[in-house]
Amino acid sequence: MADQAPHVVPAASVDMPAPTGTGLQTAVLAGGCFWGLEGVFEHVRGVRSVVSGYSGGTVAHPTYEDVGSETTGYAESVQITYDPRVVTYGQLLRVYFSVATDPTQLNRQGPDSGTSYRGNIFAADDDQARVARAYIAQLTAAHAYSAPIVTRVDMLTRFWPAEDYHQNYLSLHPDQPYIVFNDLPKQRNLQRLLPAIYTPTRAP
Repeated sequence: MADQAPHVVPAASVDMPAPTGTGLQTAVLAGGCFWGLEGVFEHVRGVRSVVSGYSGGTVAHPTYEDVGSETTGYAESVQITYDPRVVTYGQLLRVYFSVATDPTQLNRQGPDSGTSYRGNIFAADDDQARVARAYIAQLTAAHAYSAPIVTRVDMLTRFWPAEDYHQNYLSLHPDQPYIVFNDLPKQRNLQRLLPAIYTPTRAP
């Protein structure tokens, strides 16, 4: 099935309740290599940090080699810490579906294939799960893509940070061929397609 070209999808019509305090919140998303996801979300206004890691499996302390074996159930993912007074969970999902991942690809993104590269939203609570499922239903009804959305929504059990050498990989290796061909275009698409939410200042 052909890849879907990055494009702006409609904003989420269902979102999280308005924050009542000043605390930060987290979102965990998977969809292809975590280098690219991290590179996109670290340039979203209101995001305070992005950590690459592993979610969705059962083995304790998974390694990159464990996850790459495609036997552990884990997906490469990112944990996004954000200020909900600046950016909402629904807005993060709009970035995810518009430029960070192709939600019509089953167990693959770009050149990478396997269940560890699946599209998966890991909801921290029932509200996040409700927003994510409602958004997928909304995009499906709007025919936002020419093929069905196969992104999963599961409850988060645990997020394991990846090894240090995977953190901030895009910013540390901007000339690496994989980054140049697969991940830098996602950053540029964020700036081009969603300029109001883009910030040139990278979150740590």
